[in-house]
Amino acid sequence: MIKPRTPPGVMELLPRDQIAFQRMLDVIRRNYERFGFLPVETPVFELSEVLLTKTGGETERQVYFVQSTGSLEQGGQPELALRFDLTVPLARYVAEHEHDLAFPFRRYQIQRVYRGERAQRGRFREFYQCDIDVIGKDTLSVRHDAEMPAVIHAVFTELGVGPFTIQLNNRKLLRGFFEGLGIAEGERQALVLREIDKIDKRGAVAVRATLVGGDFGLSDDVADRILAFVQVRSTSHADALAKLVALGQGSGILNEGVAELREVLELLKAHGVPEANYALNFSIARGLDYYTGTVYETTLNDHPQIGSVCSGGRYENLASSYTKSKLPGVGISIGATRLFWQLREAGIISTAESSVEVMVGLMDEARLSDSLDIARRLRAGGINAEVQLEAKKLAKQFQYADRAGIRFVVLYGDDEATRDVVKVKDLKSQEQFEVGREELAAALKVELEQQRAMGAR
Repeated sequence: MIKPRTPPGVMELLPRDQIAFQRMLDVIRRNYERFGFLPVETPVFELSEVLLTKTGGETERQVYFVQSTGSLEQGGQPELALRFDLTVPLARYVAEHEHDLAFPFRRYQIQRVYRGERAQRGRFREFYQCDIDVIGKDTLSVRHDAEMPAVIHAVFTELGVGPFTIQLNNRKLLRGFFEGLGIAEGERQALVLREIDKIDKRGAVAVRATLVGGDFGLSDDVADRILAFVQVRSTSHADALAKLVALGQGSGILNEGVAELREVLELLKAHGVPEANYALNFSIARGLDYYTGTVYETTLNDHPQIGSVCSGGRYENLASSYTKSKLPGVGISIGATRLFWQLREAGIISTAESSVEVMVGLMDEARLSDSLDIARRLRAGGINAEVQLEAKKLAKQFQYADRAGIRFVVLYGDDEATRDVVKVKDLKSQEQFEVGREELAAALKVELEQQRAMGAR
């Protein structure tokens, strides 16, 4: 016999953990929709030539190709590949449907993606990404950049994960600063950007050693000035504005970055994002080359070891590989699978109660029709109900409900039928009460609402 086992790099959950994960996705989806984003789904696989528009990157080396058995037998090359993110499929989608979409196009997408990650704890080969993007036609106001932190704030506030900080920067500001040091735009500047993006992980000493040696070869003075710059952090809204003023006038690109960051910061106040939830961080660069302006990373204050829980930024031409149209955009992404796994490991998220709220027991086979009728009335009243379809010992029925995480058990036997009542046992409090059969749904609604209200505190 084959031993049943899951492949490495996937998150497979038991039902009550799956409920908790699904509720996290529901919170993300609900808040995306509240900000006016529209749902999109794309196929799990794309044509290889469409997906792999660039070669040589780390992500492209992790691609899973899709090949039919017939194609394998014929020795054909894989025409399809599993998507490794949701951005490339979005670029293809917008380019293909450009003339049918209203711009700015606001989309959200919550789907699985696939990467051939090296198998290790907390790293996944199959995982959910939850993305939003605003795509413009020819131009897109920086005002949309300020909306992203407002969405992040709404999502993570409702998730209830504790204090968090949305860290902001602008690639133009970084590019302008580097140009002022003689590090011209190009491959060398891109290498420096990628390296300083690692400062919170590797530490200043390690990053400095890399900058003055190897492929970088920067002078000690330049390396020190870079490190001093990228370690700038703001402590309040006023401090953030003051730090931008302190940069003074520089190159045109640096001034653009300062102006854009200032506008984003001012609009955050109008969006109602508390200043405790955002800060400037001049080391945030985002390693991906296509970011051109505002960039974001979100961290949990009490759990820095988790790293960024939501990131993204501004780009100037999303679909240049597929269309001559200029399609600038801004977006963010939440890696939901890794986030859930990390939150559960940190004890921030726990196993959920069952989505089944009531189990209708069966005390006697002759009462099956009554049990089914009670369950039907509960469902009509908006309560999720399951029925025991075989009359077992009550102890076993209670044991089943308890293990399944069902809070209420409803019993209806001969004694209850004589008095036209039902007996309800609350497995959480171990209390028991009776209520008229007709009033059951309304009574349980009250109990469940009280439970939800207490859980929200």
